[in-house]
Amino acid sequence: MQPDPLLCWRQEFPISERTSYLVSHSLGAMPLRARARVQRHLDQWDQRGVRAWAEGWWVAQNEIAAAVESILGAAADTVSMHQNVAVASQVILSCFEFSGLRRKIVLCDAEFPSVLYLYEGQRARGAEIVRVPSDEAGIGIDLDRLLKAIDERTLLVPISHVLFRSAFIQDARAIAARAREVGAFLILDVFQSVGTVPLQLAEWGVHAAVGGALKFLCGGPGNGFLYVDPHERARLRPTFTGWMAHDNPFGFEREHALRGDGWRFLHGTPNVPAIAAGTDGPAIVAEIGVEAIRRKSIRQTALIVDRARHHGYAVHAPSAPEQRGGTVAVKVPHGYEVCQALLAEDTVVDFRPEAGIRIAPHFYTEDAECTRVVDRMAEIVSSRAYERFSRQERSPG
Repeated sequence: MQPDPLLCWRQEFPISERTSYLVSHSLGAMPLRARARVQRHLDQWDQRGVRAWAEGWWVAQNEIAAAVESILGAAADTVSMHQNVAVASQVILSCFEFSGLRRKIVLCDAEFPSVLYLYEGQRARGAEIVRVPSDEAGIGIDLDRLLKAIDERTLLVPISHVLFRSAFIQDARAIAARAREVGAFLILDVFQSVGTVPLQLAEWGVHAAVGGALKFLCGGPGNGFLYVDPHERARLRPTFTGWMAHDNPFGFEREHALRGDGWRFLHGTPNVPAIAAGTDGPAIVAEIGVEAIRRKSIRQTALIVDRARHHGYAVHAPSAPEQRGGTVAVKVPHGYEVCQALLAEDTVVDFRPEAGIRIAPHFYTEDAECTRVVDRMAEIVSSRAYERFSRQERSPG
């Protein structure tokens, strides 16, 4: 077998040497250089005080945004950084009203709950919500059914590129084409695909996209992002806004004159510590290239699928590699408790209801970790080692 060239990056992520870190779909590993950058941020705050705003803090988002743009397949100055996907979604959502005949929001019932809560809340503003159901197995969404739901009365189509439970990849190009055909506006959630599935948002015709550096981009919490097609930007006027979006913020003018670039969708004071922590992860992913990461991901998720089937476990993920993102969910008996047993042994995975134990290798993962985690699940089940975790209170981990 040929040596894995991407494993040269493993030493950049210290947690991979202390644990079997297989949870990048939830929180990517921290790069070594992030610690150094955060220390430089703290030193600057300590030594320069308020002058740090003019010496880099105010524009700190530009470096991480540029790396994200290159990974998204987007033009320069089209990405703005936000606290999380809910905030980024609210910014773009605030550009629209639900007062006319076109007031329908079409989304999938398999969306992440936070997204469902946000868009369901628009009923109070007059929106009509249409949820497209999953297939019988709960893994994917029928594309024809979804496209038919997007009609001339549809205003917004907030859709995940990769579903969080099953890692099912939706056809973003086809959905974007349908939205443009009927005059709807697509908001593509790329949180579970960015950094592990190649993206070409401009080429696909995506109007807007939300996501974050938290997962496969290894950028930590507090670094959500919003992409807006530059051809759509000028007509959009967010009402969830703030002084960073002003064309002359330090003029402290009473009337809001929105900027013409991606900063048009910013709002209040930026989260500089999060940006400092998050800048290097996306830069590393951009340097490696998502195509190379994708090839390794396909190979390693196949190892997990094959090993799960060897032990007789069902897999809550598409069988076809081209339809599967970077995560495989394995359904084992007593899944939550088995997950806790693995965590206690420093094999880091997570559990989700209706899916099972989710496993996500990344470019710093060794092949042996992909088979070993499934073998260990089988051992925990057969030995009933999970029983000592059965009474533990469930936590977000």
